[in-house]
Amino acid sequence: MTDAVPTAQRRWLITGASRGIGKAIAARAIQNGDQVCILARSDDGRSTAEQLGDRAISVVADVAQPDAVAAAIDDVASRWGGLDVIVNNAGLHRGGRVDAVASGDWDLSLATNLTGPFNVVRATLPHLSAGSSIINIGAVVGYRGFPGDSCYGASKAGLAGLTQVLSAELAPRGIRVNLVVPGFVMSEMTATVSARARDEIIARIPMGRMGTADEIADVCWWVAGSTYMTGSVIVTDGGLKSSL
Repeated sequence: MTDAVPTAQRRWLITGASRGIGKAIAARAIQNGDQVCILARSDDGRSTAEQLGDRAISVVADVAQPDAVAAAIDDVASRWGGLDVIVNNAGLHRGGRVDAVASGDWDLSLATNLTGPFNVVRATLPHLSAGSSIINIGAVVGYRGFPGDSCYGASKAGLAGLTQVLSAELAPRGIRVNLVVPGFVMSEMTATVSARARDEIIARIPMGRMGTADEIADVCWWVAGSTYMTGSVIVTDGGLKSSL
């Protein structure tokens, strides 16, 4: 894949970047000379920023709390003079069959995985200019049904729809919005999957293995710099979606 590398240093805001895919995206951006702000619910983002070096900072806010998100983003944007790339990566997984899902788990999933990105986009828009990029991180389960994933699947399907609307709405302002859809990737979230379930999923993947956070980060870097791409769904799953 050929990198689309801009000439100017970009300013990234990445939610949920204290670990996993978000951390890998942050590392990729910094490796290529950009600045990154990690937005996380806890102080874990601070230690991650310290690991990443001088071009990384962190702020604490819960994406489900619009006022807190807006205040944190306004602070970062005022320090940097704006933002260029927004990655809505923060998410959580709550499983269970539909007749056993707790109402709290349903509400929390939607608040974090769908309303959270909405809050972040609203808060960042005043600080984005033409040429900026918004990347939402989706999931295969938002397109294909997996038993026990009603909360996660519904929230990620909603994020796919939100991406399409935003891409059309923000295109006249020169702001691109795309959806990157990872497959079964090695992360803290998938580490809780039983060995039997993991093997069953891998058996469905044509490439025969799980993906890595670095592979998703490579795709996000490329999408952020692709100047004629908006409203696109970039599935990066080893062929899982096509085989289900």
